[in-house]
Amino acid sequence: MENTVKDPQKLPGWGIDANPENDPTYPMRERMNVSQDPDSKHRPDALQPVDIELLKTIERPNVSAVFGEAAPPTGLSGMIRRFAFNYSESHYGHWLPLLLADRVNVVEGVLEDLAHGHVPNIFAEKGYKVEWEHNRTAFVTKMATIALVTTGAILLLTRDKDKDYKRKKNSYKLR
Repeated sequence: MENTVKDPQKLPGWGIDANPENDPTYPMRERMNVSQDPDSKHRPDALQPVDIELLKTIERPNVSAVFGEAAPPTGLSGMIRRFAFNYSESHYGHWLPLLLADRVNVVEGVLEDLAHGHVPNIFAEKGYKVEWEHNRTAFVTKMATIALVTTGAILLLTRDKDKDYKRKKNSYKLR
């Protein structure tokens, strides 16, 4: 493949922002110097106040300008999240505990509902009714797989290991 030098002025769309009237930063660009933060005039002096426990990455020295506070870390899932934020975001020690904390948080939510006298309707919350109406084969396949895996796990965990050992021992004696 050969490299060819092309004149940029002949490329379609080149110089589309050359017209200062068409440049969205045009009025502001004329009033500021190059090293100035373009949004410093509009940014408030104080950012969002931190009045709850906030988990932040170790890569950033400061808290981001805006953050959510809908569900601060609590319980066992909160302990797992605090542990995860001791690691860099490029490390499995950060992301895998966060995945585990999400699963633990689901169980904590169900237990909290039960403690308040509310029995959660997991069938409706997971959208099984809609899946039954619109994608019945996938729903039946999914439920059959869950039933088989659950049955297999129960049988595996509740088997009598002494009987298995005696059966193997007797089969060796017969040989």
